[in-house]
Amino acid sequence: MRNNRSAVYSIVENRPGNSLIIRDMCNGGQLSVTNDAELVVEELHNQGLLPNNRRLFYYDTDNQLDELVHDGPVFKGFAPGPQ
Repeated sequence: MRNNRSAVYSIVENRPGNSLIIRDMCNGGQLSVTNDAELVVEELHNQGLLPNNRRLFYYDTDNQLDELVHDGPVFKGFAPGPQ
């Protein structure tokens, strides 16, 4: 459930048939996407933006691109992003 400490992010790329890419917009008052990954994945899935077979990448607070691995609405872990 989202609250005032939940991660804030923006969608960088959302082209059908491609990976979804988001950017962590953490300003210190909220959790980062890294620390709120379960909620971020569930929220994007529930919004219809993250079907089971779509990959989710995110730019973290250090501007590094990594992957949030998921199975539908369930966050499974992190993976390194493309180099």
